[in-house]
Amino acid sequence: MEIIAEYGTVFMVLAIGFGLYMTWGIGANDVANAMGTSVGSGAITVKQAIIIAAIFEFAGAFIAGGSVTETIRKGIINPESITATPEILVFGMLAALLAAAVWLMFASWQGWPVSTTHTIIGGLVGFAVVAIGISAVNWGKIMQIVASWVVSPLLGGLLAFGLMMSIQKLILRTEQPFENAKKWGPVYVFLVGWIVSLVTMFKGLKHLNLDFGPVTTFIIAILFGLALAFVGRIMINRVKVDEAADEEFLFASVEKTFVPMMIFTSCAMAFAHGSNDVANGIGPLAAVVGLVNTGGEVAQKAEMPIWILALGGFGIVVGLATLGYRVMRTIGSQITHLTPTRGYCATLAAASTVVLASKTGLPVSTTHIAVGAVMGVGMTSGLAAVDLRVVRDIVASWFITLPAGAVMAIVFFFTLKGIFGTSCIPCQ
Repeated sequence: MEIIAEYGTVFMVLAIGFGLYMTWGIGANDVANAMGTSVGSGAITVKQAIIIAAIFEFAGAFIAGGSVTETIRKGIINPESITATPEILVFGMLAALLAAAVWLMFASWQGWPVSTTHTIIGGLVGFAVVAIGISAVNWGKIMQIVASWVVSPLLGGLLAFGLMMSIQKLILRTEQPFENAKKWGPVYVFLVGWIVSLVTMFKGLKHLNLDFGPVTTFIIAILFGLALAFVGRIMINRVKVDEAADEEFLFASVEKTFVPMMIFTSCAMAFAHGSNDVANGIGPLAAVVGLVNTGGEVAQKAEMPIWILALGGFGIVVGLATLGYRVMRTIGSQITHLTPTRGYCATLAAASTVVLASKTGLPVSTTHIAVGAVMGVGMTSGLAAVDLRVVRDIVASWFITLPAGAVMAIVFFFTLKGIFGTSCIPCQ
């Protein structure tokens, strides 16, 4: 307690700095995952993706990011044994934040789409093992995370494969593909509005304590989907046949009808991502702020000040603008060739899987889902259409993420402990 009272201001400054660093990493990696399919398919440019993220990610984090967040991520560790030495938890949260930020920066530079959730969990596990003890870690949760490395991409891939096959059957493999694209386009736009509404209400608004109930939620989502389909029909009807482009690529005009769908999806998914994942990413920052403000009171939940949400929104936009292009390039062009139809299927499949996971409690990663969805649309053209070397490197980065976060957090924890001076439970 005395250490927190003496160095409280220093801890706050470090937490803000590390938190900003980590949200920058979220923008460079996690947000780039969400925008990569839209950029890679040619529906929007990198500059447009940054503008969309700047508006909708920040709005999602600031407006619907929530007032309360779990500071001990998803029950990964039990802090009860360190209630008498809350500075240990401060060091642990700072170490986890810095470890996650460093790993996200490295992974983004390499173009690896990794899970920000698993990165911060790795940091928390590393800190807990050395500072509290192995028994403080919920290893059952860790095993679920390991299982998600298979479950996440499989679910996203299967759904994306099914969506792409439906487009091929209803539109691309018909005698009049352009006319059928205009006919079925509003239906696919409806699916975008419906699914993304569910994502936002199931995940993005949970911190606002807005619980409409399952029936009301579905009705609102359907109404929003119908409204979006109406707007989509107007935009699709404006698309004209480009005979010159069709001579170079048979479905050039058809692909143009899916561009509005990708724009809608990019905006809505950016808002949903900002409202949920950003708040989770700055949980450790809220924990440190809460500990300093309360003089060292350890709690599983802490208030999330508005300024922290704003900080998170700012950090992700800067991250996407400065380094996000590398991960967007991996997702959008290096796994398989994406067109607006393929990008639409991958994005909608990822959103749908997130909805399923949020309501069933499946331990999945949105990053892994996105990668699996891109692979799924590629598989509709055969295994040769997927660059398995890129997939191999991505999967390897998933396995490295959790232990990398843990090892770095251990190093940073002992560094902080050495600087400020205290003892930890196993070391006493």
